[in-house]
Amino acid sequence: MHPLLFETGHRPWPVPRRPWIGRQSWRDLLFAHYRIPAAALRPHVPAPLRLQERDGTSWIGVVPFRMTGVMARGLPDLPGLSAFPELNVRLYVEHGDRPGVWFLSLDATNPVAVWTARHFFNLPYRRARIVTSRVPPGGEDGHYDFSSRLASGPVAARFAARYRPTTPPRQAGPGTLEHFLTERYCLYAMDRSGNLHRTEVHHRPWPLQTAEADVDATDLMASHGIDIVGAPALLHFAKHIDVLTWAPQLVARNKVDPLPRDVWA
Repeated sequence: MHPLLFETGHRPWPVPRRPWIGRQSWRDLLFAHYRIPAAALRPHVPAPLRLQERDGTSWIGVVPFRMTGVMARGLPDLPGLSAFPELNVRLYVEHGDRPGVWFLSLDATNPVAVWTARHFFNLPYRRARIVTSRVPPGGEDGHYDFSSRLASGPVAARFAARYRPTTPPRQAGPGTLEHFLTERYCLYAMDRSGNLHRTEVHHRPWPLQTAEADVDATDLMASHGIDIVGAPALLHFAKHIDVLTWAPQLVARNKVDPLPRDVWA
C-alpha cells in the first residue's frame, strides 16, 4: 500500500476503495486568493454544482507551482514528461456533501499532459509558455519567480509573480479560512456532453506558510472575464506535497444544455 494511504484521518471522507491510478508531486506552490462576489463567479459554474461562499463572499484562487513525479501507477518517471510548471485558476464548489475544486483553467508547458488531461479527465488545460526560476539559484533564502503566457490564441492570459514564504510551515486548523481554501480532496469537471465527473485526490494536510508576493494576475483573470483590479490577495506558500489520484467518476448526467466553455473549441 502506498505510504500516503496510512495517513487518512484528516480527510473529510474516506479514500476510495478502488485502486488509485496516478501520482504526482506539487512543489514551490503559491496560493493567491481573491475575494470575488458570488454573483460574479456563479455564471462560471455549471448547474449541478453549488458555488461555495465563506466570510460573506466567494473566492477565486490563482496557483502557480511545479509538477514533478507525474506518472500512472506502476510506471517510472519519464524525462520530459513527468515534470513541468503549471498555473491554475480555481473556484470552490460542492456537489452533495463533497466540497471540491472547479477549474477555470490549467495552463501547462507539457503538451502530452495537456492532451491527456483534456481527453481523459475533461479538464480545461491550455498549452502555455512558462518560465520559473529561484532567486538566488539554489539558495534557501530568496524568491521564486514564475511567468506565464498562452502558447497560442488571441488572448495571452499573461501572469507573473515573485513570491517567498515568511513563516515556518504549519497545518491549517479546521474551520479556518485557509483550511476552507486549501484542504480539498476532489475536483469536478464537465465532459463535452455536459455530464459532471468527480476525480478524487489524496495528500497529507498542506504544510502552509504565510507568504509575501508581487503578483500580476490581472490579464489572466481578464481572460476569464473576471476583474480583480484593486483586490488584495491572501497569500500562502507550500514547498512540497505528494498526491494520489483516482479515475474520474460520473456524478450527474446532463439534464440541460452544457455550460458553454471555449476550452472545447
